Amino acid sequence: MSSEPMPRSAALRWVKSSYSGPTGGNCVEVACLGNRRVAIRDSWIPTGQALVFTARQWHDFISGAKDGNSA
Repeated sequence: MSSEPMPRSAALRWVKSSYSGPTGGNCVEVACLGNRRVAIRDSWIPTGQALVFTARQWHDFISGAKDGNSA
């Protein structure tokens, strides 16, 4: 995992978490970067940095979250 600034010119399709409500709160967005990488960012700071995961790291993270693992 790395933290990278996302270029403004990048034509990324960011998808907001289905758990994010319409009034805000803890909102995250995810985008596929290609080259088997996934980015996640805070939707309140869209010009900030994003965490970038390899496809394997993202799969492991999602699987762990579904299983209730917190670490």
